[in-house]
Amino acid sequence: MVLRHLILILGEQSAAEDIAQETFIRLYERPPKEFTNLSGWLIKVSTNLAYNYLRGEKSRKRREMADTPVKELYADDVSRMGETEEVRDALRRLDYRDRVLIVLKFYGFSYLEISEMTGVKKASVGKSLARALEKFQKAYERKS
Repeated sequence: MVLRHLILILGEQSAAEDIAQETFIRLYERPPKEFTNLSGWLIKVSTNLAYNYLRGEKSRKRREMADTPVKELYADDVSRMGETEEVRDALRRLDYRDRVLIVLKFYGFSYLEISEMTGVKKASVGKSLARALEKFQKAYERKS
């Protein structure tokens, strides 16, 4: 569950595996006080770690892009095939928050659980999710 969640958020297997491992290390070293919602705790911790990773990647990529020829920047887009890859690509183009909302709902979490994991007010989760899904649909249609 944690690894699939991270792969959908990050879009890359190796980073997702590293962050999943870090999540379980944190569970071992600093377990939650109550184990009533362990899956929620794991998703929240892994999401926060993924967010930290993405922030670091964003600044690293900005530095690298200055030295990368334009042709290389788009080579990956040309080689992508298959619907699964198109979905992942559309998810990657969304803001982090929108991506997380969609992934959590995909895994069947309730609005209350999504609210607790993301910090979005429960009353706003539905509207935020609807907007995120609209953005996803546009991103997916642009790629298709």
